[in-house]
Amino acid sequence: MPDQSLADLRKFVAPEFVFGPGAGSLAGQFAANLSVKKALIVSDPGLVRLGLPDQVAASLLAEGVDCAQFYDVTANPRDSEVMAGADLFRREQCDALVAVGGGSPMDCAKAIGIVCTNGRHILEFEGVDNVERPGPPLICIPTTAGTAADISQFCIVNDTGRKVKIAIVSKTMIPDVALIDPALTMSMDAHLTAHTGLDALTHAVEAYVSNASSAITDLHALEAVRLVHRHLIRAIETPDDMGARTGMMLASTYAGLAFSNAILGAVHAMAHSLGGLLDLPHGLCNAILLDHVADFNLAAAPERYRRLGNALGADIPASAGEEDIRRGTLGAIRELKRAAGVTQTLCDLGMTRAELPLLAENALADACMLTNPRQPTASEVIGIYEKAC
Repeated sequence: MPDQSLADLRKFVAPEFVFGPGAGSLAGQFAANLSVKKALIVSDPGLVRLGLPDQVAASLLAEGVDCAQFYDVTANPRDSEVMAGADLFRREQCDALVAVGGGSPMDCAKAIGIVCTNGRHILEFEGVDNVERPGPPLICIPTTAGTAADISQFCIVNDTGRKVKIAIVSKTMIPDVALIDPALTMSMDAHLTAHTGLDALTHAVEAYVSNASSAITDLHALEAVRLVHRHLIRAIETPDDMGARTGMMLASTYAGLAFSNAILGAVHAMAHSLGGLLDLPHGLCNAILLDHVADFNLAAAPERYRRLGNALGADIPASAGEEDIRRGTLGAIRELKRAAGVTQTLCDLGMTRAELPLLAENALADACMLTNPRQPTASEVIGIYEKAC
């Protein structure tokens, strides 16, 4: 895959965002700026136990903004949860949404919004640019450093009937404001820090090798990779290190700006398939698949993978041949995974070979596969799953 010309026509979208310690306390101020009367706070039970949604509610009330709460959100948010949240939004006569959490509450809030403004079931929006009317004002407050749902035009929802994750990709999915506070990520344990951090890495890698990449997305993607290499292990081993937490949150933000505009690839398509059919954790699936998909893709974009390898600490000269690039880049990815404690395989997570044909079929139908630098066949997708097992 040749490098994109600087003159290629590309679109770049991003929300307003505030980055830095203390940003999470500004929900009330920004809701008042948006003339919100009553907001629905969307979060999950784990964060409720930590008291974070209550802090957001207090910020809203201090600015004269009333609120209701919807906390029935699970990992891999389900279509039924979205519709239940939309019912509550209408019943409580809310006019805005505030999402507090990782990707699941933020995606659920995005989905609730478009259901309410369009009067349709959430599954009817699957695909690219299928949202006619944008949702109500949305403020996102991320508590993990990896998903970047707070700044992306993606919304992922689990279709429980078909057992697939659907992607809703639309400019209308971009929040009005993202309040990105690294201090809120300090509640993450080592495993969640590792999985979300490697999710951010996957976003950056897939955006950089995407066939829709641009000079602008490349800038964000490569710097995100460098930041993950510099800060992830420190954030895992020393969870109260604000410098490492800030570095990882910045990596997540840069990677989000990259993939929201360059889109993703086979890692995400295959991970979505696993999440939908088997309800497996998204970040961990991405981490397990990343080097195996890179191995498959590398022949289509060797120079780009060489730069990624060097951003991860390898020393691959410009004169290196494809096999040296493969060895250096895959080695750098695998060393980072090992250091982060990610040693599981997909079979360890419960995937069986009997499920591979359906997993491959669903992955090939995922919107993210369109921008992968090399288009695989069903048998090649099955082969990648097998290598990751």
